[in-house]
Amino acid sequence: MEIAVRYRSFEGEVRRVRHASEACGCDMVFGIYLPPQAADGPVPVLYWLSGLTCTDENFMQKAGAQRLAAELGIAIVCPDTSPRGTELPGEHDSYDLGSGAGFYVNATEAPWSAHYRMYDYVTAELPALVEAEFPVTGKPGISGHSMGGHGALVCHLRNPGRYASVSAFAPICHPSECAWGQKAFTAYLGEARENWKDYDAALLIGEANDPVPILVDQGSDDEFLGDQLKPGALEQACIASHYPLELRMQDGYDHSYYFIASFIGDHLRHHARGFGLI
Repeated sequence: MEIAVRYRSFEGEVRRVRHASEACGCDMVFGIYLPPQAADGPVPVLYWLSGLTCTDENFMQKAGAQRLAAELGIAIVCPDTSPRGTELPGEHDSYDLGSGAGFYVNATEAPWSAHYRMYDYVTAELPALVEAEFPVTGKPGISGHSMGGHGALVCHLRNPGRYASVSAFAPICHPSECAWGQKAFTAYLGEARENWKDYDAALLIGEANDPVPILVDQGSDDEFLGDQLKPGALEQACIASHYPLELRMQDGYDHSYYFIASFIGDHLRHHARGFGLI
């Protein structure tokens, strides 16, 4: 493990960390914010999963989360959105498949299956590394945006008891029924749709047995709202299964980090309640 860079931030520190990943079969980079309280002992940690085209840096640089994270005493970990440098055929041909578009699944189809195992990386390998090397507690929260919101929901729903809190911004709620999800799932998981259900929050919610309340914010002016994100599918599934969901439609907001920065404070407080900090 190598600390590539570090920055002082609100009396804490942002670090970019490079390490060899067994899950992905390549070097991976993640960002971590350690609040000032981490100097005195372990603090709760929130994993943030970013969206299409993003890297580990987008959230740290654009969300404005460090000020409140420092006040609350929450560490934040931001993994990359895909393996890098593997140079697979077609890996860089489009923004919604390959580089920057790992979709937080374990690919089963060649050539992707050799490296694109982001689900194992996010749920197992990365937390084990973070808990071994940094002063964080063992029951994290998870959140994310768009493709990363999808990832956060799926990671929680497939791992009951693992996460203390969960939230999402504009998540891809029903990827089996949108173009982004269908393209990625066909490439990574194959054409058999029964293999997709393990990575579709709208389909998983009915089997959930760990009803940690979910907070979702969605902008009403999001250009991807109707055809890609489908929050109504998640809402209807939660109603049918009596799962606790707070879906907030935010008037006039779009899909950008201006939207995330506007409501990240509410989400950090949501996770702080899950951690028992407030």
